[in-house]
Amino acid sequence: MNTPANLKYAKSDEWFDPASGKVGITDYAQNQLSDIVFVELFVEEGETIEAGKPIASVESVKASAEIYSPASGKVSAVNKDLADKPEAINSDPFGEAWMIQIEGGAAGDVMDAAAYEKHCEERSH
Repeated sequence: MNTPANLKYAKSDEWFDPASGKVGITDYAQNQLSDIVFVELFVEEGETIEAGKPIASVESVKASAEIYSPASGKVSAVNKDLADKPEAINSDPFGEAWMIQIEGGAAGDVMDAAAYEKHCEERSH
């Protein structure tokens, strides 16, 4: 499981980069869902969102899941390429597969990489 140390993580398996404001789903979430084949983003550039609110839905060959914002703030960018290339989440969930970017984002209830890894381990037992 890839868990970059510079990111913050929500218990619902989203990541937040405090430096860039980008948000996406974690490698753990992608592995649980398996091959992601569809992404629908619910938010638009310029919207103000709250931590814990739905921002997207993803579907894989075996399940679907809602994606929640791990931070509050103004949406400064939406990764519109993701709808045409949802499989990017399977190979690069922390890079090209970011979902939205939040300006002036205040992290919600998030944890560091070590705490998130521990959280994931506890769920898999």
